[in-house]
Amino acid sequence: MRKAKLLMSAVATLGVLFSAQSALADKESDTLRVAWGATGPIDNLDSYFNTNRTGIWLARHVWDTLVFRNLEEGTYEPLLAESWEFVDDKTIDFTLRQGVQFHNGEPFDADDVVYTFNFIADPDNGVLAQNNVKWIDRAEKIDQYKVRLHMKNPVPQVFEFLSGPLAIYPNEYYADVGPEGMNRQPIGTGPYKVDEIQPTERYRLSKNENYNWGSPKGEPKIGAIDIREIADVQTQVAELLAGGIDFTADITADQVENIRKVPGFDGAQAETMRISYLGFDAAGRSGFEPTQKEKVRQAIAHAVNRKALSESLVRGSSRVVNTPCFPTQFGCDETVATVWEYNPEKARALLAEAGYPDGFEIEIYNYRSSSWAEAIIGDLADIGITANLNQLGYFALRDLQHEGKTPLYLMDWGSYSINDMSAITSRFFTQGPDDFAMDDEVKAWLEAGDNSSDPEERQENYAKAIERITSRLYWLPMFSHVRNHGFVDDLNFVGFVDEIPRFYAYSWK
Repeated sequence: MRKAKLLMSAVATLGVLFSAQSALADKESDTLRVAWGATGPIDNLDSYFNTNRTGIWLARHVWDTLVFRNLEEGTYEPLLAESWEFVDDKTIDFTLRQGVQFHNGEPFDADDVVYTFNFIADPDNGVLAQNNVKWIDRAEKIDQYKVRLHMKNPVPQVFEFLSGPLAIYPNEYYADVGPEGMNRQPIGTGPYKVDEIQPTERYRLSKNENYNWGSPKGEPKIGAIDIREIADVQTQVAELLAGGIDFTADITADQVENIRKVPGFDGAQAETMRISYLGFDAAGRSGFEPTQKEKVRQAIAHAVNRKALSESLVRGSSRVVNTPCFPTQFGCDETVATVWEYNPEKARALLAEAGYPDGFEIEIYNYRSSSWAEAIIGDLADIGITANLNQLGYFALRDLQHEGKTPLYLMDWGSYSINDMSAITSRFFTQGPDDFAMDDEVKAWLEAGDNSSDPEERQENYAKAIERITSRLYWLPMFSHVRNHGFVDDLNFVGFVDEIPRFYAYSWK
């Protein structure tokens, strides 16, 4: 701890001495220098073969979608689609915008939309986030600028998908190069184009000079973005204060406070839709017996001081969450969730009732801040459970989970910033590779909620799933995340609740 304070003090001094000159020089070159990478590098720049949050950030700048979600107004607006009309509850006709072209000069029209949707709808093509695409039946071309989208069933959250993860690709280019080629050289219609890639290290983007056709995103105000993958957050802070970068969103609450004290810099904290959860292998996929016992899961739930963790370690506007979804998401009914209060004495009694009066040893897996997991480990030790921390990178942990090898894990999910609980709860409890409950009734309720066009029916089914998941403790929902930003004060910073920075909306003062 003393070393970290000394390092921060030394770096702050560097920031005072050099930051103003560095920021000014960068402002003159009209390049925003960004660092990210605390969750690991983007494993594939093709947005349909990536689940990393920073990959989602990059995608929103390189590609456009048919529809734009106006966060301030809570409305959906035309983007690549000029207008749309429901033919019936499973069919939408889109009239496309004319005069748009991809970064490689390929003109945008119906062929691109049809090719993209039919490619991602085909399960043989292996799109990673199947919940985002599995509802698509097919797309057909009506004429050069009109497309008909067929859904397998009514999808009430369809515009969340169409305005979020469903980027439109150039059909000729993608048919030629495929996902591997799109990873090597992303091509979209978005406000920025990718000029240079050093895989897992650096991405250089420049303003799309042809982005002047009336996109609701607006024309980008900064000429270029230079993004560096820096895994170590302390190094990101050092780079910021020494003038090497202008923006980071990976830092801790403590670091925001320290950065704000340095002339020439500022910071911001804001709650996001991302929630953490402590997951249990209730189904026995890992072969570990204790987590299959409900009283053991109850003991752990009473042992973990979620409020202290949220307030002392996450901080900012973080709050305890009791649902397996973010409270603003459609269907996320907090009133039906079982609330597990911090009560170590009750936890010890439950552990004894479960047949473990002296506790047991367990492996816990984590990829976020080790201090969060260590706090949980301390709480578990207090009731006699010895938890061994396995601190891994995100992709290594994800792969272990898909293999069913994690009896206890601290994970999180940001729902692709989709404000509907189908984007989180249905992903983890419909018996896919991330499901450690394997509850047939939960699966049925969630699928009924996902596929109904009746809001009341959706809410009723989702409520049943929430009640079961929280009462049987398939997850212990933990807390909401706070995105902490540090940046030079020459930057007009704009924060967004969905956790996605829109660099095209930033400008210099």
